[in-house]
Amino acid sequence: MSFPATAPTAVVDPYREITDAAPWRFLYRLNPLAKVAAVLPPIVLLVFVRDLRTPLVFLALGYLVLLVGVRMSVRLALILGLAVPAVALAIGLGLSLWTDAALVDDTAPVLQIGAWTLYAGALEIGFATGLRLAAILALSLIPGLSTTGPDLVRASIQQLRVPYRIGYTALAAFRFVPRFGHELEVIRQAHRVRGANRGRGPIAAVRRWTSYVVPLLAGAIRHAERVALAMDARAFGAYAGRTERHLVPFRARDVVFAILFWAASAAVFTTTFPWASA
Repeated sequence: MSFPATAPTAVVDPYREITDAAPWRFLYRLNPLAKVAAVLPPIVLLVFVRDLRTPLVFLALGYLVLLVGVRMSVRLALILGLAVPAVALAIGLGLSLWTDAALVDDTAPVLQIGAWTLYAGALEIGFATGLRLAAILALSLIPGLSTTGPDLVRASIQQLRVPYRIGYTALAAFRFVPRFGHELEVIRQAHRVRGANRGRGPIAAVRRWTSYVVPLLAGAIRHAERVALAMDARAFGAYAGRTERHLVPFRARDVVFAILFWAASAAVFTTTFPWASA
């Protein structure tokens, strides 16, 4: 029995070092804590915003920073150009339909089907929520797309004085995710080589995925044992401090970026002032 040749699927490690970014992609050279500190205040304030202009401006600001500071790929372009607007549109329409008409019946009617009426106020409430979530997502992607797990852990240990036992233990746990992806691909290829064809359809898919569970758990247990033995062999946690080969300093450019982002956020909130109606 012959099987068609398939190209191996590349497993991307989200915690790998980013070394091939262009020099002008400035976000990769900033301290992770500076990027988190820059976007955290506007994200928190956007939760309490109810207008349309403020999240729309922050959405444009987040897109501008991402387009300039992050390496753009086809997948990221599709997410920013199609997925995020589609999700915001779906949320806006859904919440518009769920809004109580009695709260917005003093606004202009937009659509009427029988006894049901869609008011402009309902659309404003729905799309304000959709834009707010999209703006929060865009701002969250600024540190998320330009920061690796090891750098975030190192910065937290060096600047925030987080105990390294907590930081690197959490990092080792998170690194299990790409490891599981690699193990799953190996198991799928092994089943394909052995001719384990379980047919087509939803029931066959459930059986196929169920057959992956036991070897995946066995591989996870073996990997956890190896990680525990390796950490124990290196005397992890034996001392209060730990030396670092790679330092993540907090430079002047980090302070400048955070201050400029705070200033831009303050200018947006001052100009739109979304709490004026309240």
